[in-house]
Amino acid sequence: MASPNQPTQQYDAGNIQVLKGLEAVRKRPGMYVGSTSSRGLHHLVYEVVDNSIDEALAGYCDKVEVTIHADNSVTVDDNGRGIPVDIHPTERIPGIEVAMTVLHAGGKFDKDSYKVSGGLHGVGVSVVNALSESLKVWVKRDGKQYYMDFVRGHTTTQLKTLGKAGASETGTRILFKPDGEIFTELVFDYGTIAGRLRELSFLNKGVSISLTDERQEPAKTELFHARGGLKEMVQFLNAKAKPLHPEVLYLETEKDDIGIELALQYNDGYNENVFSFVNNINTHEGGTHLTGLKAALTRTVNNHAAKGNFLKKADFTLSGDDVREGLTAVLAVKVREPQFEGQTKTKLGNSEAESAVKTVVNDWLAAYLDEHPRTANIILEKAVSAARAREAARKARDLTRKKSALDVGNLPGKLADCSLVDPALCELYLVEGDSAGGSAKQGRNREFQAILPLRGKIINVEKARIDKVLSNEEIRTIITAIGTGIKDEFTLENARYHKIIIMTDADVDGAHIRTLLLTFFFRQMQQLIDAGYIYIAQPPLYRVAKGKHEFYAYDEKERDAYMERLGNGEGRGSVSIQRYKGLGEMNPPQLWSTTMDPERRTLMRVGMDDAFKANETFQTLMGDEVEPRRNFIESNALVARNIDV
Repeated sequence: MASPNQPTQQYDAGNIQVLKGLEAVRKRPGMYVGSTSSRGLHHLVYEVVDNSIDEALAGYCDKVEVTIHADNSVTVDDNGRGIPVDIHPTERIPGIEVAMTVLHAGGKFDKDSYKVSGGLHGVGVSVVNALSESLKVWVKRDGKQYYMDFVRGHTTTQLKTLGKAGASETGTRILFKPDGEIFTELVFDYGTIAGRLRELSFLNKGVSISLTDERQEPAKTELFHARGGLKEMVQFLNAKAKPLHPEVLYLETEKDDIGIELALQYNDGYNENVFSFVNNINTHEGGTHLTGLKAALTRTVNNHAAKGNFLKKADFTLSGDDVREGLTAVLAVKVREPQFEGQTKTKLGNSEAESAVKTVVNDWLAAYLDEHPRTANIILEKAVSAARAREAARKARDLTRKKSALDVGNLPGKLADCSLVDPALCELYLVEGDSAGGSAKQGRNREFQAILPLRGKIINVEKARIDKVLSNEEIRTIITAIGTGIKDEFTLENARYHKIIIMTDADVDGAHIRTLLLTFFFRQMQQLIDAGYIYIAQPPLYRVAKGKHEFYAYDEKERDAYMERLGNGEGRGSVSIQRYKGLGEMNPPQLWSTTMDPERRTLMRVGMDDAFKANETFQTLMGDEVEPRRNFIESNALVARNIDV
């Protein structure tokens, strides 16, 4: 290290780098689209489509066409007003060139052009231009058709007029090809794009959105067009469940200049599926609008229960969790100037949204329950049943707490805790089986690694009510060890570990246990996933050894490469191969070096890009309905891996 008194290089104004135009985007693409992997790649499509949807929100567009071409370039075509082509008053270049080459430029910053806008950061299409090896744009407006093209954000063809367009023909078509110098993944996933376009069609009723994939022969086209808006969205979400009442309750209104749309329906399940949006942005961390909805639901249902004498002789009221058991709901609000906060900037902070939603939903739901007694009775009976189950679970929990009052810190007996107390430095391994748990306890670093062995398979929370969930000893142990509580009682700041690592065997049983744990975290502690605290350990499948040399392989390809390397081209006879079927087959030093050592291990962080897709997947794979699961297995049988037969 150089002495502070002997600088190693000169530092003056020449060292300050100025990134002009879109250079900053190419230098730090992750700041603008999230990543340079698949997630960032798909974000390019969303940015361009959002511009078209903004035109729809303003009332000028009802048709958007997205096409994935054979070379994985994408065209987005709309019938909006068309990007302006006249000369910009301050930039002295055409408006279309400003939109394509200047960051934070666009009509959405002008309140007269767009009342509300779907773009979260306002970086928009200029970022897509910067991160594309080529981008071409056609505009129809004012009776003419215009064209420009760009390479990596730089203008290569100045604005030119191609000819006349019909007087009523308006719109923008953008064709872009993502840059291989920027992105590590260049192949678009049809399902990912289709999921977002379907979501947008539900959120913008009446807008027709099509998706065509020309990489298939013949080309595949799907049309998303929801005349019923959020009502159809709730029906789609409940397609794999059994609704308790046929009608989807629906509200669309405006309060204090905030547009409010809500659809809800109860099913016979035990989980709550409530999704919220602001200006088409999925606020999966919630926010003030969701707080308003939850408060209104709880208050109105409790008032109706008291009025209808549903809680006679009961020593409890209905909690928010009781009222939302089996509820599928979608809330979408339109806010002029949304303020976002939270881990991923997807939590609404506008206080006026809470009071607007609360007031509107209180009045609307109270009137609806009064006018529809049959549906009201179904909703009330569901909530009261949930409350009784919760009370039974609470009494069982209190009994457990009294029994364990003499335990140090009330922590589970089989938890081998770590010595550090800073949660940011601490890790909790959830280990399948006592055998592997014993090896992990011996092999770990006791300073920052805690071990919790799990005996057998935990309960499937997708099919069980909360009292049954909390009567499961393994579940109770996990909840106590993590320290955050669950559902309405959840507090992220109380997490005792910022890395919770699922470590199971590399077989079908291990995969099932891992899926059961992920289902539990998704349904009861989803904030841990949002915060990035849940991980999956990747133990090796093979040990390849010869003499004093040994290597660990995580798949067959890696195993074969090590065999060739150790065999020195003389065949594989002298090379020994061990296939690990369970974690317990590894001794403590092996488990440490392959799966637990931070310097050498491989961990997969569990994330959630699409809450709808996640919800649908858990419903399909872990829910009561057999038919959707059978269909899933049949359609994915050919791509299944690691099957024990």
